[in-house]
Amino acid sequence: MPHASAPTMVSSIGSQSDADAFYALNEEWISRLFTLEEEDRAVLGDPFGRIVGPGGDVLVAREPGSGTVVGCIALLAYPDAVFELAKMAVAPAAQGRGIGRRLIAAAIDRAQALGGVRLFLGTNSKLAPAIHLYEDAGFVRITRDRLPVSDYYARADILMEMELE
Repeated sequence: MPHASAPTMVSSIGSQSDADAFYALNEEWISRLFTLEEEDRAVLGDPFGRIVGPGGDVLVAREPGSGTVVGCIALLAYPDAVFELAKMAVAPAAQGRGIGRRLIAAAIDRAQALGGVRLFLGTNSKLAPAIHLYEDAGFVRITRDRLPVSDYYARADILMEMELE
């Protein structure tokens, strides 16, 4: 039996308007809580060239009916079938409806479909709701030496990973 309200749809980024929403959703929370770094601007400003082209993906959550993008999450490809889960955002008006949880689940499934063997992410202790979602999904905390990169976001004071089956 269907729910009273249809679930939010999650799909791969497909248009420039999706890319614009990806930028705007992330710029809002990063600028409010931290500083938008040069690497943020580069990745957010060119998701097709910086994320999709090299083998990753950007997933967007859309409102049923209107198709308005209300959330997003990115998978950045690294060597050795490793992906970074990054740039998760849910519009403030859409928070508290399980959209973040659905985005994380869809991203894990997509990473597996892309042949990924490991996912990692960096977050910040200020983002307790996101940390809770990541832990619920099965991510575990790691130390910086487990990262596949040496130069990583200054704001990332909590690092996590998940081995994919």
